[in-house]
Parts: sequence; structure tokens; C-alpha cells
Amino acid sequence: MTTVLTPASPLTAADRCDRCGAQAYLRVVLMSGGELLFCAHHGRKFEPELKKIAAEIQDETERLTTTPKSATNEER
Repeated sequence: MTTVLTPASPLTAADRCDRCGAQAYLRVVLMSGGELLFCAHHGRKFEPELKKIAAEIQDETERLTTTPKSATNEER
């Protein structure tokens, strides 16, 4: 059987960590089907075990360190 993964949509503020309820920055698509969402802290904590069972890991933790662009005078 061949499994085809569709591109994952970006995580939003509504996506919550399955462990603690904080904003999720990692989506783990399981080889068995389904997915798990984790905040950056729990994603790092469980990373070694998740890699063993994941078909794909969508990591958006870089969003925690990027600075949003400020509004220009025209946008204000």
C-alpha cells in the first residue's frame, strides 16, 4: 500500500498542544494515521520518540523567533 501525504496547512493560534493546551508549533503525522500537535517545549521533549512513529513532522518553531513586520505609515 502506498501512502500519499497532502501538504499540511500552516498551524494557527487555534491549534493547541495535545499535552498542555499551549499554542501548537509542531504537527506530527503518525505512520498509523492521525496526527498529534505539540507546543515547542513538548515537541523538543518528546522528539526522540516522535521520530520513531512519525511519517512527517511539520515544525514551525522558527515562528517563535521571527519578528513581525511593523506597519508602514500607509497602513496606519
